Amino acid sequence: METSGGIRASLAGRYASALFDLARDEKQVDAVGRSLDSLAQALADSREFDLLVKSPLVNREEASKAFASIAQQASVDPITANFLGVLARNGRKGELPNVIRLFRRLAAENRGETTAEVVTARPLNDDQIAALKTKLRARAGREVAIETSIDPEILGGLIVKLGSQMIDSSIRTKLNRLAQAMKG
Repeated sequence: METSGGIRASLAGRYASALFDLARDEKQVDAVGRSLDSLAQALADSREFDLLVKSPLVNREEASKAFASIAQQASVDPITANFLGVLARNGRKGELPNVIRLFRRLAAENRGETTAEVVTARPLNDDQIAALKTKLRARAGREVAIETSIDPEILGGLIVKLGSQMIDSSIRTKLNRLAQAMKG
């Protein structure tokens, strides 16, 4: 599979690519993807887990033990469990959120999908995500996986990055344009 140089150029991208290549070789891409999804959800739900990943005060040994415990509790697959240990031992635990995001992108590319990054002021419900997927699929001409993030500072609307295209319909941007137009 051809992966873009952009993904492999970053540290997280190299880790994500290595994990994806191993998962693909072992025919475990879906299992690893599910495990990473549960870890992403744990990062969103657990302030303690998020702090563990981000804190520079947690040393490699402590991080390795904590990741092993989390892997067992979250019932992640063996490849992902081993990978978490590698991240911890290499002092790269802070890269976990980016590795998850980039692994999802690689898995989507492998399935023939493209990935759209969507930023909203508030979480989208399932119906809104489905409608957005339909519109983006028509625009891209193939299946689209959606990665959502929340940024209350955009006030409303959404920002979509699909490949090299960026569609910014946020209220913040519209207000900024209006302010510029009023200045003359």
